Amino acid sequence: MRVEILPIVLGALPASAWAVDYLSAGEAERLMFPQAEQFETVNLRFDEAQLKEIGRRAGLPARSAQWGLRVVRQGGAPAGYVVIDNVIGKFELITYAVALGTDGAIRQIEILSYRESHGGEIRLPAWRKQFVGKSLAAPLRVGADIANISGATLSSTHVTDGVRRIAAVVQVAREAGILP
Repeated sequence: MRVEILPIVLGALPASAWAVDYLSAGEAERLMFPQAEQFETVNLRFDEAQLKEIGRRAGLPARSAQWGLRVVRQGGAPAGYVVIDNVIGKFELITYAVALGTDGAIRQIEILSYRESHGGEIRLPAWRKQFVGKSLAAPLRVGADIANISGATLSSTHVTDGVRRIAAVVQVAREAGILP
């Protein structure tokens, strides 16, 4: 009896075979706001005019009329916001979290799951640190104030676009009075 073993070619595996989960949403929010006393879920719903305003401020289409986010509370008062989102890298989804202060400035971003075979360098602290302190007043564009990563151009660009969109969502929600 002869048994043949077929060789496995790693290149033939789907890109999701390289998926790595780094943090859960709960771990990310505790990492980004370690002094928080409470995280409250808020579901935002935007009307057509607000969606157009989000798109105008972000410089790209408002992807959804509904967004879930977490309001971070300390001493009963809002201390910031955490938004979890997904963007397409080259082929697969990248799940990331954005922490913003109540002033709309970005405090931190974390990559929660990276599913591409290349470009995981966007998870490196030096790349993510470029966002800290920026708001919609900054360009928040790869090649302008956010460095591109060679071999991860699409991942860099799409995460940066996503962060800019989230900053616009939070800003419009705050101005509309639907966020504390």
